[in-house]
Amino acid sequence: MLQGVTAADIPAYERYFIDYAVIRNLSAVVPWPYPPDGVSQFLTSTVFPRQGIDRWMWGIFERNTPHELIGAIDLWREERPEQRGFWLGRPFWGRGYMTEAATAINEYAFTSLGFERLIFANARGNARSRRVKEKTGARLIQVCAAQFVDPALTEQELWELTREAWERWRNGEQE
Repeated sequence: MLQGVTAADIPAYERYFIDYAVIRNLSAVVPWPYPPDGVSQFLTSTVFPRQGIDRWMWGIFERNTPHELIGAIDLWREERPEQRGFWLGRPFWGRGYMTEAATAINEYAFTSLGFERLIFANARGNARSRRVKEKTGARLIQVCAAQFVDPALTEQELWELTREAWERWRNGEQE
């Protein structure tokens, strides 16, 4: 279940996000060790002021615990190079939550926000993130150098999903 992230979600965000296993595959712009007030600072200075303008963030919640954020998915207009990022708390990996969330956000981006294409990125070797992209119709377009929280990760995969490819995927058509 997706809901907008609010200041009330900060404690759960911190509980599940500040985990090296979760953060290691993220861009090196994410600090490690993660600062004690990092989640609050990120949300109040980066996300909340732009929410609904050129950035959108949703919290991921289990249906049986709708008040405890377990992950987040973020979308923005500017390509840098990607336009979407996500994370999920380790106890919730492998349950299909991120594929479900990415599907909903792709739909929103194309049908409500008018995106013509989306660019996604992941650390090369991050099989879970790669699989979400594959399962939702994106195609690999490039592998290039990048820096991540885990210094052993040195390459990123860039993926593209066009509106046309999304519509074919959504309709069950193969490329």
